[in-house]
Amino acid sequence: MADVLSQSQIDELLKSMQGGGGGAASSTPEKKEQKAAVQEEKKQPETPEIKYSKYDFYSPRKFTKDKMKILTTVFENYARIITSQVNGVFRVMTDITVMEVQERRYYEFVNSLNENDVITLVDSTIENYTRKLAPLMMYVTPGLVITLVDRMLGGGEDVVKVKEGYRYSDVETALYRRILSQLIHALKDGFASYINVNFEAYRIEENPTMMQDVGLDETVAIIHLNVDVIGLAVERIRLCMPGTLLEAMFQVMDSHRHLAKGYAYEDNRETILENIRQSQLPITGQLGTVSLDLDDIYHLKVGDVIDMNKPRNREVKLYVGRQAWFTGKMGIYKKNVAIRINRRLYVEDEQEDSENPEGSGQEDKVTSGEEMAL
Repeated sequence: MADVLSQSQIDELLKSMQGGGGGAASSTPEKKEQKAAVQEEKKQPETPEIKYSKYDFYSPRKFTKDKMKILTTVFENYARIITSQVNGVFRVMTDITVMEVQERRYYEFVNSLNENDVITLVDSTIENYTRKLAPLMMYVTPGLVITLVDRMLGGGEDVVKVKEGYRYSDVETALYRRILSQLIHALKDGFASYINVNFEAYRIEENPTMMQDVGLDETVAIIHLNVDVIGLAVERIRLCMPGTLLEAMFQVMDSHRHLAKGYAYEDNRETILENIRQSQLPITGQLGTVSLDLDDIYHLKVGDVIDMNKPRNREVKLYVGRQAWFTGKMGIYKKNVAIRINRRLYVEDEQEDSENPEGSGQEDKVTSGEEMAL
């Protein structure tokens, strides 16, 4: 007789058929590993999408990457300088670093500011450059300013936190000017490796959105500096350099680079030669050379005669510095011993008397001229 299946056995058999095999096969270790691998793949996070900065082809960049790299180097030097100044002068431990240096439009700088923010306009003066330049703009977050003001007035080591849109009082505005003057004067040292330029604050603008010194669509360089105050607060320093100011600076830098390579030395030739003509050189007349033992020199007395191994009427050499230039004959001029120059020596003439080393014989100082008095 055939076996009769119960209802539970029938249900289990149907489940195994729906799962693709028998109950024993579905629970094998290989199946379990495959299921675990599928679950792990589902749990793994997707790779983040790479974001690229948008490039506006309607307003192409005016400055090359090399120019912006120079500007980054300048402000890295500047960040190190003001870090030392803030830590030393204001006794506030800070770490100031460059976040980014980018070429942007002026409206991007203005739109990042609030109506109550205060910016300082800085006048720039480049050596040997007479054209009027657009001002540099500097903005410092109020939290950093108030912390430095608190230290100047004898406050503790705490970091002062202020609300967004903070307005400075009259006393704080006066101290703000003093703080910014320290930061602005350090800009000259930051640029010192490339160009000689002076910076001086001439105006404080309390509503930067209304300022019309720079056009909204004008190209500018925006520099963001990150200020870590005692590890408890993060403040910002933002600078905006107009494109006309950058063009003037890079133009002067390029001219200095050409000068260093020798492209403009011809213009200074007459000045250099004129300075050389006025320089003084020692001239000595060498009568002859002789070698003596140290014992003979030790026993020399007044009246002793040293034989120079040269006839009396033979020409003597005149040395300019350590180089033999002329030959002449000994004589007397206005009761002074003198040498009359007969001819000028050349390289082949200097090699004739190689057996006579210079400086070992009797030497007398003479003056320059056709006839040189000793």
